[in-house]
Amino acid sequence: MQRVTLSLDDDLLAEVDALIQTRGYQNRSEAVRDLVRAGLQDAATTSASGPCIAALFYIYDHEARELSRRLTRTFHDHHDLSLTSLHVHLDHGSCLEVSLLKGETQHVRTFADKVITERGVRHGQVIVVPVDPDETHSHQHPHHHD
Repeated sequence: MQRVTLSLDDDLLAEVDALIQTRGYQNRSEAVRDLVRAGLQDAATTSASGPCIAALFYIYDHEARELSRRLTRTFHDHHDLSLTSLHVHLDHGSCLEVSLLKGETQHVRTFADKVITERGVRHGQVIVVPVDPDETHSHQHPHHHD
């Protein structure tokens, strides 16, 4: 294992220490290793190509002008990427939607970015998981479920 010296400003170090406390890490090194791994995984899926599955989470103001219609149109325009969605009313003005997506990674990311950046969407995040193209199920060949 290599030893690395790292400089962090006081506020960032305080956030790392709070994470250590919350998650119960034994020391800063364990926490930083996990954060680096997560960052590397995110970077790998950001630039990945090929098929993926993804979960798109977003919270929006359901009273924002035309937003529901714009979101519905966006989903209809990309119906080939969307598997299913869950809609939850959080309060009088906010809704949460979770959409499961499947398709080429770049198409899924572009679609998710379009949803997240719509005016009236307050928060959004997409989690992308690459899948091995050899392991995806195709209905082009006869297949019987017994």
